[in-house]
Amino acid sequence: MYIRLLPALILAGLSTASANDADEVRCREIGFSQAAERQDLAAFSRFIDADARFVGATVLRGVDDITAAWAVFFQDDGPVIRWRPRFVEVLENGKLALSRGPYRTRTRDADGKVTEQWGTFNSIWRLNADGEWRVVFDAGSPAADEPDDATKALLDAATDCP
Repeated sequence: MYIRLLPALILAGLSTASANDADEVRCREIGFSQAAERQDLAAFSRFIDADARFVGATVLRGVDDITAAWAVFFQDDGPVIRWRPRFVEVLENGKLALSRGPYRTRTRDADGKVTEQWGTFNSIWRLNADGEWRVVFDAGSPAADEPDDATKALLDAATDCP
């Protein structure tokens, strides 16, 4: 019996990805959003890999292109964006991770009326040689319908991340 379990135990020991890795990526994703929420462009840019690609209506390549395109979120009268991961998956080698969840943007028109738009983001994170997770691919899509209450609550929930 024990001999049959030995290969499984050895293979399990070879896996370097852990729940701690997923939690670290989750906190990095939340920190990334919080940098945008605080309108801290310098902090925001440090979450982006030098070789990153953000895919939307066009493809943005590298930190400079991405931060230039996202500059609207860092203006006092610009839209406000917030996102939170619902799912985080880390590959067994512990080098790449996927984070996926809802995002919300809020804009204010000339009369002060606030409009919300919802969607889903997908981020691919890479563990860099310096030990930091950075976004290498990012894409999002608008939601077809208004999200349910649980999804809305996810964006406003307290976080245990530093």
